[in-house]
Amino acid sequence: MSIDPRIALQSLVAAFEEHLAAAAARRGEKDPVVESAYLAIADAFEVYEEVLYDAYGEVTPLEIYEDDEDDEDYEGTDDADGIPADGPDAIPDQDGGSPLGRSANR
Repeated sequence: MSIDPRIALQSLVAAFEEHLAAAAARRGEKDPVVESAYLAIADAFEVYEEVLYDAYGEVTPLEIYEDDEDDEDYEGTDDADGIPADGPDAIPDQDGGSPLGRSANR
């Protein structure tokens, strides 16, 4: 069964809108509605990415990051070598602090 990429895109946009509404109505730091909406974005994105590739052989420049329990060991450090990310030799932020990462035009 193949899904039209436009339908998958509409589902992804709807997931973003639901996340925005949930974030705006957040009831605490670990609001289950926000967490559910967060996961819905990831799920909708994976479907969109798959059907986009199946239909057109194309992918997006975006990536879903998984929450690993091992990440807690590296919190506040550079993952590669354990050096504090804000230490004197820290690498400058390459994406201007954008949560979306680097622009595809760079």
